[in-house]
Amino acid sequence: MANLYEWNVEDESFWNSTGKSIANRNLWISIPSLLCGFAVWLMWGIIAVQMLNLGFPFTKTQLFTMGAIAGLTGATLRIPSSFMIRIAGGRNTIFFTTALLMVPAFLASIFLRDKSTPLYAFYLCAFLSGFGGGNFASSMSNISFFFPKKVQGTSLGLNAGLGNFGVTTMQILIPLVMTFALAGPLSGDPMTLINTSGTLIGKIPAGSDTWIQNAGIVWFFFLIPLAFAGWFGMNNLVVEHVSPGIGNPIVCMAKIVYLLILAFITAAIGLWFIVPAPIGIDAPAILKNKWIVLPIIIFITLMLMRYATPGAIKENLKRQFKIFNNKHTWVMTVIYIMTFGSFIGYSAAAPLSIKVVFGFQHIADATGVITHDTINPNGPSALSYAWMGPFIGALIRPVGGWFSDKLGGARVTHYVSVIMILAALGCAYYMKAAFVSATPEQYFPVFMVLFVILFAATGVGNGSTFRTIAMVFNQEQAGPVLGFTSAVAAYGAFIIPKVFGEQIKAATPEYALYGFAVFYFICLVLNWWYYLGPKRDYDNP
Repeated sequence: MANLYEWNVEDESFWNSTGKSIANRNLWISIPSLLCGFAVWLMWGIIAVQMLNLGFPFTKTQLFTMGAIAGLTGATLRIPSSFMIRIAGGRNTIFFTTALLMVPAFLASIFLRDKSTPLYAFYLCAFLSGFGGGNFASSMSNISFFFPKKVQGTSLGLNAGLGNFGVTTMQILIPLVMTFALAGPLSGDPMTLINTSGTLIGKIPAGSDTWIQNAGIVWFFFLIPLAFAGWFGMNNLVVEHVSPGIGNPIVCMAKIVYLLILAFITAAIGLWFIVPAPIGIDAPAILKNKWIVLPIIIFITLMLMRYATPGAIKENLKRQFKIFNNKHTWVMTVIYIMTFGSFIGYSAAAPLSIKVVFGFQHIADATGVITHDTINPNGPSALSYAWMGPFIGALIRPVGGWFSDKLGGARVTHYVSVIMILAALGCAYYMKAAFVSATPEQYFPVFMVLFVILFAATGVGNGSTFRTIAMVFNQEQAGPVLGFTSAVAAYGAFIIPKVFGEQIKAATPEYALYGFAVFYFICLVLNWWYYLGPKRDYDNP
């Protein structure tokens, strides 16, 4: 039965007799659906590297911008997605948002067949890839209702951690499927590599054929069966504290579309100011400042949801918006930016950053100015290494949740913060050394080890913050808080590639990591003050 009208997982007998099996079934459908969401959302980091290798007529800054567009849109779509479960039900939401991923996948499979495709077409495709980013908020909110508090860290860690394997899966799978005609005649004609590329199984030399359009085609093999699994295997919890009175599935999907359109509008307005001309507006610098525009995007999106929605949705949201009166919503949002925001941002920025910093020689010209345009024949293949950090970060996330269930979430977050500060400073040191060297590859092994440690810490920290949120907030509010904190943190997928791109252009890539390390220190202090220190509000939740 799709709709369940009784659900009390804090009752031990109900959990053991009925709840556990239903919860686990929904979790194991949710995980691969979320995995595909992450893959479609962040695929532009890998696609951009291959576009550079194939000689698409775009600058490095424009290629970085594609990933940033997907990052900003996905984060903005998470804002309404945080509240969809109560409005539309878990089964309806997960099925429909998973099916929507086919839209950007299809467009990518068409646009990538031709190097003459205009830049705005790729920006549009990246914009629609934000569907995948939005899915995390609704998925986490949904799963939080299925499990009792005693296993929230583990269950949410599994959903998020294994779902985040979409990043690694994409970074391994896309380079691999580009090497052959995946869909036979439907794959179309190949292109010829200008620069050496690479996959997990080795380097692909210049002159080889590549089917870059398979980066979109491949996801249909997963999305179609997952849409059926979501529709026939998941449940709506039609109870007071979850999804009361949701009604007809078609009406629910219409509500989802309406809320997503509101978020798309605000994301488009924000991008119009932030993205460089000719796609964006040639506005004064203050109106293009991402640190000003992003909070405005969040605020306007929330206001549109609160005041520009039909009556039934408006009243539903009014109740859910009570989470914003709780200061711990904001505290945990900042801390979650440190963990998930870093994970998703570094995942989006890593492939092109490795390519640009270590894949080019940095040589002084006759005037002593260092240039960065000479291909490094000994440089590492970005596509061969970029998957490692996200793989470890996702793999270790359920472990972080499990440890937090045992040791307390705040204590684990404290240790994670220290490790992230040290690892970020170490990465900055070696990135700086590489960017002024004619042989940057000599610094790559140590940089990569530190980068993987940084990713691992973000993964453990994700699990610990899930535990803290589950303990600080009541059963009704925990789901929306999980969704909203993930929405704001997801702007890391826009901010970090954007910051790396700006600092690389300024020839100071290390400044990006210095800034992130300072932010991690602020999070360390916040976590200690509210959850560990002598004046703490909660004792190591």
